[in-house]
Amino acid sequence: QVQLVESGGGSVQSGGSLRLSCASSGYTYNLYMAWFRQAPGKEREGVASIDKFGSTTYAGSVKGRFTISQNYAEKTLYLEMNSLKPEDTAMYHCAAAFRAPLFGTTIRPESYNYWGQGTQVTVSS
Repeated sequence: QVQLVESGGGSVQSGGSLRLSCASSGYTYNLYMAWFRQAPGKEREGVASIDKFGSTTYAGSVKGRFTISQNYAEKTLYLEMNSLKPEDTAMYHCAAAFRAPLFGTTIRPESYNYWGQGTQVTVSS
């Protein structure tokens, strides 16, 4: 079993920055991990993923602004978010899986089976 706990959300103005953290516990070796977000009334959207080899994938809407990384020793996943926009407002969740996502599905929710409760990010204009 894997437990995931997100933190670091908050309210910022447009153009600001936040760093989200996702602490994992349990059996955490060889995990594939990702960040997702869900705004009210919208479907869950993949933001970024990272595999056990360090390869990353980003949604087009965040590429160049967000950076996913992880610290294996601390068992923590990060999402550095810069140049935030009001449309980035959402509940952000981290997710994990032991099985490698199929090609082209690294930021698809169905590729992950462990989820955190989420941390709210609100960006005002």
